[in-house]
Amino acid sequence: MRDAFSKCHPAVNFLFFVGAIGMSVVIQHPAYLLVGLLTGAIYYLLLNGKRGLKTILGLLPVFIILTVINPLLNTLGATPLFYLGSRPYTLEALLYGAVTACMFVAILLWFGCYNKVLTSDKFTCLFGNLIPSISLLLVMVFRMVPNFIRKTQQIIGARKSIGKGISETATTKEKLISGGTVLGALTGWALEGSVVTGDSMRARGYGTAKRSSFMIYRMTWADWILLAVMLTLLGVTIVAACSGQFAAEFVPAIELAPISWGLAAYTCYLLIPPALHIKEAIQWHISRSKI
Repeated sequence: MRDAFSKCHPAVNFLFFVGAIGMSVVIQHPAYLLVGLLTGAIYYLLLNGKRGLKTILGLLPVFIILTVINPLLNTLGATPLFYLGSRPYTLEALLYGAVTACMFVAILLWFGCYNKVLTSDKFTCLFGNLIPSISLLLVMVFRMVPNFIRKTQQIIGARKSIGKGISETATTKEKLISGGTVLGALTGWALEGSVVTGDSMRARGYGTAKRSSFMIYRMTWADWILLAVMLTLLGVTIVAACSGQFAAEFVPAIELAPISWGLAAYTCYLLIPPALHIKEAIQWHISRSKI
């Protein structure tokens, strides 16, 4: 079953992720960050299933490391938990580390959802005529990480098949040499691919004139309604942020703005894609049960 939100017009998808990722970057209030993290994890799981669960579990060590390491670098705070030599390990620095880690993981999850929903053809549909060169560059950048991961696995598998894989008893030096070889091959592949892509697009005349292309995406009445709802919720969230509802201070003492109506608007905004996905899944199972 295809994700319901992915069926919407690319402009709707793009606007949502601009709001979700943008708000995740600027918010420091723990309650709002926790909502962004949980909704991002839910939608990521809905999009990726078991593979998404492995990714989220893999981000847990990152979250813990970022949380724990911050008080080692930042000793500001009025509540020392213990001392490492003469340096205090403070509660305020620990909470700020947790907030930073939450922000980082939430952004990664929302970017993962972005890559799944807003594919390269949708991005090119939106910006191909406006900024052809930049849109091509951005599409290549967004594809870089998943392509790098896929190509790395292929190179490692190819090396194993010819007897040059790393055994469990390999020394650190051997692992470093093997890793350097894989990295060198990966870098060469990436550079060659970028040159080939650039030459290919130049040969097709990309960016030399305004493109005329068949537009498979059309704004429907459902897209307009969803766009209006999203803009309303995002506007209310921005108003709440400007009124100080997202304010949070951690040093020298913890001061958090009380939770108010802004949290409800922000939560509803982020729940739009998961809600559409779950609604589509329920309708799909109901239709199958009637067969």
